[in-house]
Amino acid sequence: VTGVQTCALPIFPVMSVIANLCKHQQFKRTLADYRSNLYRIAYSWCHNPALADDLVQETMAKALKNSTQLRDPKTLKAWLYRILSNCWRDHFRRSRDTVDIDDVVLVEHDTPDVRHDRQQVIQRVRAAITLLPMGQRQVITLVDLEGCSYIEVAQILEIPIGTVMSRLSRARKALKERLLEAEVHGDSNVCQLRTAT
Repeated sequence: VTGVQTCALPIFPVMSVIANLCKHQQFKRTLADYRSNLYRIAYSWCHNPALADDLVQETMAKALKNSTQLRDPKTLKAWLYRILSNCWRDHFRRSRDTVDIDDVVLVEHDTPDVRHDRQQVIQRVRAAITLLPMGQRQVITLVDLEGCSYIEVAQILEIPIGTVMSRLSRARKALKERLLEAEVHGDSNVCQLRTAT
């Protein structure tokens, strides 16, 4: 009888551990669902596939480590983008003296003929976005590519909502002007518009 009593395990702590483990696994699966979104944003900011992947990895690692800081699951997307923004800011500060973002050249991948025209449009837009100042580039990718609200972008980038709106307005205007000018001068001259920035 005493042997049975000494081997008995408290049920509540065990159930709590199991519940926490299940919650952690669910959180990991949810993070995995956002990986492509995070990569798309990271690539839009840095235009370097390897660096974008590193930024996503760092973002997901920090999200897992600090998962208890997420109070409302509904704000997960904005919370992840904020972590990504911080990772990018940290990288930019570390490499400021050695990397010129404007020197990164976009690589055009081969696409099927049926998608040729669409790919050219995408390339023109991407090339024009790389010419925008970083603040405008971040705002326009979060709002126009990812569908974030102004409030979410303000929280992600930790800037006032008025700054979000003014940067977005300037970014859209500059993007439109550059795309129109590129259309007039031909696709190959998009990168030559750097002199006008």
